Amino acid sequence: MKRVTSADLIRNFGPYSDAALSEPIFITKNGRDRLVLIGIDQFNVFQHALDALEDEKASGDKTPVRQKVSPRRAR
Repeated sequence: MKRVTSADLIRNFGPYSDAALSEPIFITKNGRDRLVLIGIDQFNVFQHALDALEDEKASGDKTPVRQKVSPRRAR
C-alpha cells in the first residue's frame, strides 16, 4: 500500500496510475488520507460486490455475498 501527497501525484501521475493497477494508491492532503486511486478491474470488483449487496437486501436472499462475488468475473 503506497501513500503519496496530492502534489506528488500531480507531478508523477503516470507512474502512480500504472502502480494503481496492481495496488491502491492512497493520496494524502495536509497529512491526511483523502482519496484512493485504484485500477478499473478493482473498481469493478467493488462495484459488483455493492450490486450483490443491494440485490441481497432487496430480495431478502441470505446467501453470503462472498459466494456471489468472483474477482475474475467482475463486470
